[in-house]
Amino acid sequence: MKLHQTPRPTIPLITGFGDGYLQIGERRVTRSVFIAPGILREDWGRSALAQLTADDFAEIAALQVQILLLGTGPTQQFPHPSLLRPLIDAGIGVEVMDTRAAARTYNILVAEGRAVAAALLLPDAAP
Repeated sequence: MKLHQTPRPTIPLITGFGDGYLQIGERRVTRSVFIAPGILREDWGRSALAQLTADDFAEIAALQVQILLLGTGPTQQFPHPSLLRPLIDAGIGVEVMDTRAAARTYNILVAEGRAVAAALLLPDAAP
C-alpha cells in the first residue's frame, strides 16, 4: 500500500508498506525501525516483542515524546506491563498495535503536530 507524504523534512514519514517492508521517504527498509522527531534508526536490532527490554523503553522515555506507538509485527501482541514502567513513569502514552496500523497512525499523529515515536517491529526474513 502506498501512503502520501506530507513534506516535513525534519520528521521522517512512512510513505508505504507491504509484506515484510516499510517505505520511509524514498527508502525501503526490511528490518525493524525506530522513528521519533529527528531520529530514524533503521535496523533497530529487535525483530520480536520478546527481544524488547525495560532499557529500550527507558531510552525512549528520555526522548520526551507524548506517545509511543509500538508496532508488534503482523499481529498485535502486548508487552509485559513491567517493561512499560519507564514510559508510564515519564507520563508517555503507549499504544500497542500491529505494525501496519502503527505505521498509519504514526503519520496521522505527525500531521497533527504531535511529538510521537514509533517502534515498528518487522520479523526477520526467513533465511
